[in-house]
Amino acid sequence: MSNIVRDSDVVEIVEPPAFTFGDKVRSRRTIRNDGTYAGKEIGDILARKGEEGYVVSIGTFLQQFYIYGVEFVGSGHRVGMKRKELEPVAVADDDADLPLPTVAGGRP
Repeated sequence: MSNIVRDSDVVEIVEPPAFTFGDKVRSRRTIRNDGTYAGKEIGDILARKGEEGYVVSIGTFLQQFYIYGVEFVGSGHRVGMKRKELEPVAVADDDADLPLPTVAGGRP
């Protein structure tokens, strides 16, 4: 049992959450049901590595970690994940080069 990874010395909640509502994120690993996801068998895949989704809720666990509820678009699953299991997805700013609308008189 000496090879078990523990996060007991990490306390994330002293800082603001790394992600906010609506942020697009990507799973850094495959997530399987540990028995807490209703309607799926233990071991069923809930999110695949690289799957993208959106943060829909933010909670805490053990007064230590933020847990991000992520809605994965491809699978339709909503999974609670730690910060280390997620990475942000850069969203292109497609609106930057759109012309501003003009009002009567030619001013923006």
